[in-house]
Amino acid sequence: MHHEGYIGRKMHLPKLREKPAIIIAAFGSSSRAKYGLELFRNAVEPAFPDDDIFWAYTSEIIRKKDGSPSLQETLALVESLGFRRAVVQPLHVFPGTEYCQLLETCRFFPGLRIIPGETLFHRWEFIKNTLQIIENDFLPPEGGLNILALHGTPLAADSVNAVYLGLEHLVRNRYPNVIAASIEGVPDAEGMLAGIRRNRLSRQYKKVKIIPMMYIAGLHAEEDLMGDDRDSWKYVLERMGFQVECSEVSHNNQHWFKGLAWFPEILDFYLERLRRAIMLAKHY
Repeated sequence: MHHEGYIGRKMHLPKLREKPAIIIAAFGSSSRAKYGLELFRNAVEPAFPDDDIFWAYTSEIIRKKDGSPSLQETLALVESLGFRRAVVQPLHVFPGTEYCQLLETCRFFPGLRIIPGETLFHRWEFIKNTLQIIENDFLPPEGGLNILALHGTPLAADSVNAVYLGLEHLVRNRYPNVIAASIEGVPDAEGMLAGIRRNRLSRQYKKVKIIPMMYIAGLHAEEDLMGDDRDSWKYVLERMGFQVECSEVSHNNQHWFKGLAWFPEILDFYLERLRRAIMLAKHY
């Protein structure tokens, strides 16, 4: 079909756009904790007032619940609107399975030049910078034991396990009263709890603070970490004799467990990842 032919004149083809589209890719949330996504929306829109910002959600379960668009759908929309380039910034913490799937999806759109941004923990420098922010929430050594709650992966061959284990090693060497464990995978929660029993830490510490290392501390925090079921971390730790707490935040008379989204500095870290991706998009 020639663009100057009869049919071509009848079709309204979009004008090609020079600036890249910005796509924020989030896992999503089916709980009330999804307000954490609004926190980033409120940060990114003023930071890029002249750019077109789109959202995509990587969890199929959550998309089925609320009808939110997938990354494939958002990329197709962006391409149909005449964008030639796109920057996809994930709100994922670790570069795990979800991030690898995001990269694969981006490769299925050869008509777009897509620059994926990096995750929060993409580099060891990033992890150390994040620890410097959240350590302000740690109980001091005389105040109790801190447990960093990681998401983890059940896939033993997933390369992100090196990051999970490296983070556990990092905090163990940097802090006298901080340990890390995953809800799924390694470092495993069962081993962490066994170590607490074996080392009789309940004699040394009376209080335990659980700190979710997740962008949104949603159902995992409400059920796996602080739930009332017998297999929750809180239940098991209380049976050991600890007082168990988890950081909380409040807004508009609502209370949430404190995920990473509630740290303004960490939102700035994500914006830095996005700015770097936009800079790369100018050259590729």
